[in-house]
Amino acid sequence: MEIITIQHLPTNKVVDFFNKHWGSTEMVISSGIYDCSTLDGFAVLNGDRIIGLITYIINNDKCEIISLDSLEEGKGIGTALLREVEELAKNQKCKVIHLITTNDNLIALKFYQKRAFLLSEILNNAVEKARKLKPEIPLVSDEGIPIRDEIVLMKKLDIDIS
Repeated sequence: MEIITIQHLPTNKVVDFFNKHWGSTEMVISSGIYDCSTLDGFAVLNGDRIIGLITYIINNDKCEIISLDSLEEGKGIGTALLREVEELAKNQKCKVIHLITTNDNLIALKFYQKRAFLLSEILNNAVEKARKLKPEIPLVSDEGIPIRDEIVLMKKLDIDIS
């Protein structure tokens, strides 16, 4: 599986991906408002089609994953992209990698916990605040779960300090 930086992709391809899968390139979460098409990240392609994409920011000794999408479940795409960001974060001397997801995202909660992320914080009703800035955030998930809380997951990184 070949992983490339999203900076090697045409901007319109990244913009189209986010518009299709997130409703816009804008991600509104408690840590900030991000234009995902301008963030650093990695992608997996099948031909010229993006089948996996991760974006992140590094701030001092912390790495935050802003988005992670795998369009072909069970093939290791999400795991490979996560490993790529973890290695980069370690090389940048980050002590922690963290992310925010919503209470309804059971697939993400399972995925990250299997990869040693801990539930760190629950931000009750945080999605209500985000909806004021991004009204296209649904009220209820496809599974019928009200989307209202944000959950912060974190993983401490073992870094070589030499």
